[in-house]
Amino acid sequence: MSLPAPLDRLQRRLAQAWHDRAITLKAASFAMIGVVNSAVNYTVFWLVLLTLAQPPFLDFIEAMSSVIGWLNVQDVRAIIANVLAWVVAVSGSYVMNSFITFAHESGRKLSWRAYLAFAASGLLGLLADTATLLVATRFFHIMLAKLVAIGAGFVVNFSMSHFVVFRRRPVAADDRPPG
Repeated sequence: MSLPAPLDRLQRRLAQAWHDRAITLKAASFAMIGVVNSAVNYTVFWLVLLTLAQPPFLDFIEAMSSVIGWLNVQDVRAIIANVLAWVVAVSGSYVMNSFITFAHESGRKLSWRAYLAFAASGLLGLLADTATLLVATRFFHIMLAKLVAIGAGFVVNFSMSHFVVFRRRPVAADDRPPG
């Protein structure tokens, strides 16, 4: 069963805009997925931060802080919680973006190679997020600083995903639609 001609044309135009990498649409999709993953990131960060405040974890962190010297206990806890939260969030982000935002580019298929590329590109976002977190904790409560850090990470992560990981690849002659 086919759609009426006006709806079919609209559907084809929307599909073409999506496939032509309409950046605004992709950014919106990436942002919506980012909101979900930000909530995951924030929640995991908070839970790990609470866990790291308890013995024996706190004893280990105090020892790490004294060995490192230039990072205080709060900074070490924040870094560990941030990295663990990032690992969980980047995994969910890869799956959702592969199936939604960058479905055309990924063919809606997951692969270890693409996941590792996505995670590797996200390392820049993690660095931006962590650096922002450490600076922002000097001015704000740590949980507010985490929100600021998530924003910095979003900008870097979208740029890396759009321009590096899921960039447009040439279409082979066999893959082109007829007509």
